[in-house]
Amino acid sequence: MDIKPIRTPEDLAATLARVEQLWGAPIGSIEGDELEILALLIEKYEEQHFPMPPSDPVEAIRFRMEQLGLTARDLEPFIGTSGRVSEVLNHKRKLSLPMIKRLHEGLRIPYERLLADV
Repeated sequence: MDIKPIRTPEDLAATLARVEQLWGAPIGSIEGDELEILALLIEKYEEQHFPMPPSDPVEAIRFRMEQLGLTARDLEPFIGTSGRVSEVLNHKRKLSLPMIKRLHEGLRIPYERLLADV
């Protein structure tokens, strides 16, 4: 097992090629352990070179609404009046902490997605 740090795009390409060769290796085997280490190295490289911007809380809400087949009216118990729901969905009002708590508990939207705006 010859594992080297990923410092360049060429290193990344070589590591991805090795991951492809190892894909499906049994957990706990030497190959499986190598695959796990390479995956961690790739993740670290991508975090450093391609950071993800914080998610938009409204997009997280809209995504969850789509998943559950909800309408804006269905958000009223979590956000408030229809006017307030409209303001939030149109980026005219930020989520308050009580709204965030209710959305998390009621719709299971992760806190980290909802708090990006706070």
